[in-house]
Amino acid sequence: MSSNYENPEFKSLLQKLQEESWQLELIISGFAIFGLFSAREPINILSREAQNNQETFTAITLMVVGVSMAILLFNLLLHVVLRGLWIGALGLRYVSGDIDYDELNYSPKFTNYLRKKIGSFDKYIATLENYCSVIFAISFLLIFYVLAFTFTIAAIALTANYIIDNDNLPVWVSKGVGITLILVIIFGMFLTFIDFLTQGFLKKKKWLTKVYFPIYWIFSFITLSFLYRPLVYNFLDNKFGRRISFILIPIYIVILLISSLKYQKSNYIDSSENSNSYYASKRNYEDMLTEEGQFIKTAAIPSKVIKDSHLKVFMVFSDRIEDRIFSRNEGLKPEKDIRGLTTGMEFSGQEFNFKDRDSLKREYLKTFNNIYKIVIDSIKQHSDFILGESTTKEFGFETYIDIGKLSKGKHLLKLQREAFKDNDTTIVTFSTIPFWYFKD
Repeated sequence: MSSNYENPEFKSLLQKLQEESWQLELIISGFAIFGLFSAREPINILSREAQNNQETFTAITLMVVGVSMAILLFNLLLHVVLRGLWIGALGLRYVSGDIDYDELNYSPKFTNYLRKKIGSFDKYIATLENYCSVIFAISFLLIFYVLAFTFTIAAIALTANYIIDNDNLPVWVSKGVGITLILVIIFGMFLTFIDFLTQGFLKKKKWLTKVYFPIYWIFSFITLSFLYRPLVYNFLDNKFGRRISFILIPIYIVILLISSLKYQKSNYIDSSENSNSYYASKRNYEDMLTEEGQFIKTAAIPSKVIKDSHLKVFMVFSDRIEDRIFSRNEGLKPEKDIRGLTTGMEFSGQEFNFKDRDSLKREYLKTFNNIYKIVIDSIKQHSDFILGESTTKEFGFETYIDIGKLSKGKHLLKLQREAFKDNDTTIVTFSTIPFWYFKD
């Protein structure tokens, strides 16, 4: 069928599908809206978990998914509302026909004004039909725009990570070639963005096309625009489509600004602060994290009020912790870093685990305990962290310390780590948790 796209029968089929497409649009919109609302909360939970665990790649991926879902949800809801209005207008036309301005019996001034501004009711129905069709189509095109921006930023990040920061490459390659590539990508991104905003201005000037065409060709692969280019140019060759495109962008900006608004209750107090000597965040107390999607902020203790003579302290695992352990004990650093996305499939004859794994784990924890310390009221406590899991199902390190000799009342727990720079050692406090001790 695709090879006969110029066949009159195929064009007739397309015409028939166009006339009946509104039914498919509503079906797809309904299923998509239901799916997006159902997936929104799980995606938000996974995103917060990735941010909390400092999983940068996962967090960025989920952020892109979240933005795409928000755009699609807004557009499809708008499409359903307008399509519902369109169906209502069709029903009203069946009952009442066109607008009879003479029947209204208004004065000539108002009658002439309404004839000019409103015109035929059929024109109104046709306009609604155009809005519905264009918004439905542009909903999915905007997702490709989000992906194009993401892939461009990813190209810059990958160049910086694997070329500029690669110590295994010669300096002239890592610095010379790497920096040049990044400058070319940034320059190309800027030109592509200008061409997008001006709806193809750089393609219209002959002297500019010689410079812009190679960049356009390269970025068609970086942004995957070759997959959706027909949609783009079909919008650009239509004045109505171009107008809708420009209307939606400011609307997204306004929605983003509105969603970022919050009510500030005090000039000095902010409920989003981390725990410190004068504020206790619930993200540092396990018994307060009772709802799904709530996670520990760096470290936590069981409760604000401790009645036992011992205190559990839990620290969330992150890649940065392991990097510090490798920096402190280079013997633990593997030849091949297997962190990141991987498959759970194992193949016979291939070994994925380190030799003498148990002894390496003991050395790993020993190094961790040499770096991380617990201080209560400026007094260093004896701690022996082991691997564990929190009540919120987060993986990390836990230990129990003796607090039986503490006085009743408020105390301040601080988690500290040793930082090494230029052969100098400094102590950094990265988490402060207040608690109250009242022994039964």
